[in-house]
Amino acid sequence: LEAALQQIPEVDFIRSESQTGVSVIYANFKERYKQMRPIFDNLRRKVADAARDLPEGVAGPFVNDEFGDVFGIIYTVTGEGFSYAELKEVADQVRSCGFEGLYVDANAIAPQRVARIGERMMAAGMAFVDGGIVGGPAWESGDTVLYLAGEQAGTVASCFSAGPLETDVIGETIGKASALKMCYASRTKGSTALLGAILATADALDVWDNLRAQWERDWPDFAEQAVNRARRVTAKAWRFAGEMEEISSTFASAGAPGEFHAGAAILYRRLARFKDEPELPSLEEVLHSITCAGEGGVEQS
Repeated sequence: LEAALQQIPEVDFIRSESQTGVSVIYANFKERYKQMRPIFDNLRRKVADAARDLPEGVAGPFVNDEFGDVFGIIYTVTGEGFSYAELKEVADQVRSCGFEGLYVDANAIAPQRVARIGERMMAAGMAFVDGGIVGGPAWESGDTVLYLAGEQAGTVASCFSAGPLETDVIGETIGKASALKMCYASRTKGSTALLGAILATADALDVWDNLRAQWERDWPDFAEQAVNRARRVTAKAWRFAGEMEEISSTFASAGAPGEFHAGAAILYRRLARFKDEPELPSLEEVLHSITCAGEGGVEQS
């Protein structure tokens, strides 16, 4: 049987496990082959031909192509910092490979954009599920949720049932999970951008000490929290800019003003120079970047 399988040109390598009464042979195919149905049809023929030479009384052989390694699921999880055109290019590359499995797009993009990607994928014969991740890396249960929408969202959710990443299927309409992600991030990351702009403006107009004193009267510790948020966000600001633009587009598509988050995108681009810095910048460095990066009408990119 192994010799018969090795005659299949698409096979990369095979391995086998044998014990009393049973032998299992695993066939691994070269990655460049995407259309698996004709390959498995050929494999079945090779196995059937070789089976004629097996000793009398042998049960089988049986070809099992119903397990998880055969059916493909592609997850595209991170796209922040990439343009919609770049994300679309990735989707088109998958589509052009003849992939016929389940494609999950969990990027932080506007719902109308993910709907267009889904239409292209489903038109090419793929199943498509929209996803939106809320939270950081899922090291522990209860910290991160993957929201899912689509006819096969339940299938995707079952893939994570044993791990720390929680899932929540919120419907079958493509774009619904992305809409939730956009609305959630509009407050978390959007408010951090607003605080940064407030601090920079107050400092530039020489009223920061007065504003801090007023904040302390109204909300003790709020000034310190605002400063810490403005400094900590610098490490990720470079990839938040694109997400702010997606949120702006989401708001505009719903009839709400999108200009606030468009402004937040500009602010995060001005902080992009702090990417990969080994230490957090000082407050003075952060405020200077916010107010001075756009001098002369030129934005950092």
